[in-house]
Amino acid sequence: MRRVVGLDEVGRGCLAGPVVAAACVLPPGFVPPFPVRDSKQLSRAQRELLARMVLEHASAVAIGAASHREVDLLNVRRATVLAMQRALRRLGEWDHVLYDGLPMPELPPPRFTAVVNGDELCLSIACAAVVAKVTRDRLMARLARRFPGYGWEHNAGYGTVEHLAALEQYGPSPFHRRTFAPVRLSLVYDGCPTARDGRGDER
Repeated sequence: MRRVVGLDEVGRGCLAGPVVAAACVLPPGFVPPFPVRDSKQLSRAQRELLARMVLEHASAVAIGAASHREVDLLNVRRATVLAMQRALRRLGEWDHVLYDGLPMPELPPPRFTAVVNGDELCLSIACAAVVAKVTRDRLMARLARRFPGYGWEHNAGYGTVEHLAALEQYGPSPFHRRTFAPVRLSLVYDGCPTARDGRGDER
């Protein structure tokens, strides 16, 4: 039986934290308890339930990530590819990959197929997106306890009004992406010197 992988990522547009990718091989007959489309359109409870089901029943699941530093060093597109490649390396043997979005030269045919709006059209891609989002949301919630004020437990690092206001007030944390314009601009403001100097425990 061919092992067809669904692959997707989350966090490309965030101002802080990593890009996280998930790869999954669903078993034949896998049926979620509700319609699955874009992971962002599901409630948090639905995402948590589906992620748990995928982790329990999928033939294979793997996570890969690229750190905020790698996003700054490589650019977000190349960091996204790196996160996807890491997830696939951890997955083990596979035959073909379906991934969301436009074709990427690093993920070439015939073993890779890009699917525009793949998280709406392909269940394995949608499930990978949910696993990636739940994983990343949990990570950002943990980081929020160490760096409160940015609202990461709610916004997961996206550029919400709350997050942008905190950047203006406190400056960036050690986990912000310095190459992203709102973060770069926040460096000119007066605020918390500990945050702006980048000190803090990143372990």
